[in-house]
Amino acid sequence: MNGRSAAVAEMSRRHRLIVFGGLMLAGLMSSLDATVLSTALPAIVGDLGGLDRIAWVSTAYVLATGVTVPLSGRLGDQFGRRPVLLTGLAGFLAGSAACGAAPSMGWLIAFRVVQGAAAGCLTSSMFALTGDLFEPRERARYQGYSALIFAVSSVAGPLVGGFLTDHASWRWVFYVNLPLGLAAAAAVALFLRLPRPRRRPRIDYPGIALLGAAVTCFTLLTSWAGTRYAWDSPEVAALAAASAALFALWVLAERRAAEPVIPPRLFLDRSFAVACAVAAVGGATGFGLAVYLPMFFQVVGRAEATRSGLLVLPMMAGLVVAAMGAGRRIARTGRYHRLPAASMALSAAGVALLATMDAGTAPAVAGCYMALLGFGAGLSQQVVVLIAQNAAPYRDLGAASSGVFASRMLGTAAGMAVFGAVVSSRFAEEVGRRLPEGRVPPFDDAVRPEVLAALPGPVRDGVAEAFAAAFSDVFLTALPVLAAGLAAALFLRHVPLKPRGPRGGGAED
Repeated sequence: MNGRSAAVAEMSRRHRLIVFGGLMLAGLMSSLDATVLSTALPAIVGDLGGLDRIAWVSTAYVLATGVTVPLSGRLGDQFGRRPVLLTGLAGFLAGSAACGAAPSMGWLIAFRVVQGAAAGCLTSSMFALTGDLFEPRERARYQGYSALIFAVSSVAGPLVGGFLTDHASWRWVFYVNLPLGLAAAAAVALFLRLPRPRRRPRIDYPGIALLGAAVTCFTLLTSWAGTRYAWDSPEVAALAAASAALFALWVLAERRAAEPVIPPRLFLDRSFAVACAVAAVGGATGFGLAVYLPMFFQVVGRAEATRSGLLVLPMMAGLVVAAMGAGRRIARTGRYHRLPAASMALSAAGVALLATMDAGTAPAVAGCYMALLGFGAGLSQQVVVLIAQNAAPYRDLGAASSGVFASRMLGTAAGMAVFGAVVSSRFAEEVGRRLPEGRVPPFDDAVRPEVLAALPGPVRDGVAEAFAAAFSDVFLTALPVLAAGLAAALFLRHVPLKPRGPRGGGAED
């Protein structure tokens, strides 16, 4: 048994659960900060100004997280996960304190980069350390619990941000991280004892630089295309070309690197390749489509912002139930290979049903459709991480975990960009058909509650009908993507779950 596995084996179950609780707190902080600012942004602009740069407060965080997730996973394999996790916690606490005290919009954006980079370390460490702490069958159950964190943060983030902004200050949106982060750091520092790898690591500097640049260009492409710049603009074409070229150069560099960031040999394993494909499709069709559901209820159902967020709860409930149920099934039977295919099939059924919704759809019926989509997404959300970890040698556990998570993030970004382009173009066509010329509001204005409330009744009805039609089309567009994910999942074969350490081929070479 290698040193890291022996150290984990010597930890008591109580200590492992305390460390896992710290990991859950770290994951909660990093995922909450991706959503908590949505309701605090108006107050931030009112205090700091800089309305023209407000989008960067969120974009900077997501961009930095996307860059550091795959890098920190590999650094954890090379230098040990405990120092990477503690560094991430220290950086996140420092970034949170600095964001709360930011004197200007420029400084706030800069400190959000620090926060996002640290959040990438927290996310990759959470998945990889769960793989260290628990044997695969038990691990499946605990990874199911982590799905609860992401579901809670997506719903609770805007509510917590609004509550703190209304009753304290927008600065407390950041300060509230400090006690949570200190508790997580204490749990890790006091109870997690893992030796650092004995071999001297060889850092893949070219791979780090190329992957970071490629992810940066791709994130900017998906954020700006169709919003800041038109899809056929030179800026979008340049970002697309740069993304493709940098990813190609990164693949070439990884083939020659002694210890690549994400070893290409992992993709030669069918299970790992399928896990990444299913994760990307799940990100695009689950999280990428979920952003349009509250918008549908606001524009078509004329629900208030808070109520529209609560109406999405059935989807999150379905996701949590499925993720935890899948973990318990794997813990009991040890079998997992049919779950990704079931995930893609059920998600496709949920998407097809959501495409039928219009202004007359009852909230209860919409809730059933969303619960089905959430249940389908939940069946594979954490299972793909388990599959990737089971396919990888123990020395690549962090790289495999963060590789799957990075695939999901890139899929989510691509899905949001593509589906956003579909819904905005179809809305322009449909609203032009339903309303006379000169009374057609732009898409960005038409979906804002205050603009909708000020429109005359017939115009508001035309906008609602146009958005319902565009909403149906964007969900139908997701069906071929899910079909591709289902085809990939059908190639997955059952590989028995390996025990931790050399018995499962996981010795550190």
